[in-house]
Amino acid sequence: MRVFDWDGYAFLLLHTPLCFSTLSSTPTPVIDADRNILLVLGGEPPNDLTWGPDVANDAAARMQEAAIEIYTEPKWRRKAGVAADAPRRGSHAAKHVGVAMGGGQCFPQNLAHSVRNLAVFAGLFGFKSLERLAGWTNLLFMVFAPDLHEYYRATYAALCDWDRLQSRAKHIRRNFPERFSVFTTATYNFGPVTVTLPHIDFGNLAWGWCAITALGNFDPDRGGHLVLWDLKLIIRFPPGSTILLPSAILRHSNLKIGPNETRFSFTQFTPAGIFRWVYNDFRTDKDINGSKNTTPEQHQRRKRDREGRWREGIKMYRKWDGPVK
Repeated sequence: MRVFDWDGYAFLLLHTPLCFSTLSSTPTPVIDADRNILLVLGGEPPNDLTWGPDVANDAAARMQEAAIEIYTEPKWRRKAGVAADAPRRGSHAAKHVGVAMGGGQCFPQNLAHSVRNLAVFAGLFGFKSLERLAGWTNLLFMVFAPDLHEYYRATYAALCDWDRLQSRAKHIRRNFPERFSVFTTATYNFGPVTVTLPHIDFGNLAWGWCAITALGNFDPDRGGHLVLWDLKLIIRFPPGSTILLPSAILRHSNLKIGPNETRFSFTQFTPAGIFRWVYNDFRTDKDINGSKNTTPEQHQRRKRDREGRWREGIKMYRKWDGPVK
């Protein structure tokens, strides 16, 4: 493993093979032979003195308040221990919010929560600090992967348009307005010690990006680092900073934090099933494959599309055309 002491401010474009240039306060690319931007250490807005107190600290405080309201404080604090039967990603408290598709669903719809919890989540998404986090992430996504960002935006817009035309009650509610986020789904990792186990997010789009924002009160020099196992890389990950990465193909986890420290994270993503649903003209694969109206030519076209999906997907990555040190 190689440790990268990221300051959480500078942009960094990370690739393999790893050839880091000197860290500075200006964007610092690290590229592979194909010059694809595979992931982005986006950090936080430069020269914004309000980011720490008004955004990072406030968002962490809001998440802690929400966690106590959802779980009650004793139950929430018990989540700090690492259980032997911990879920795949870790034993910390977490809630997924937004639109989901998969697991036998007939169509995309918002994840079910109690009325009380829905009110808590609505309050969280409405706080200025969370809006600024989402807006900064959206800007990073647009700048460093404009074609991929547009694919996410257009897919979500098509899904919302389809939903509005249905006669039934509407099932699609955005977490944030489109100007703040093109992701359909978010996860509040409420901690209080969010330390994920090595995992991949296999339900996400293979070449797509997931946005992770670290929050909380912990010493980033001693813990909370992001570990990218396939790249053999450990990255310092300070509170208030954001990383976008293809979480469906890169195995990742976090290092432990110290005693009496807290760590939260806020992640945004879009499940792969939503892209399939829109690609299928708002039907499931099962509906199309079992339909008598699907012609042999259509079946053949779908087969060709599946075989070339990864190849076409990575064309959405931006090529880095800047200087290389």
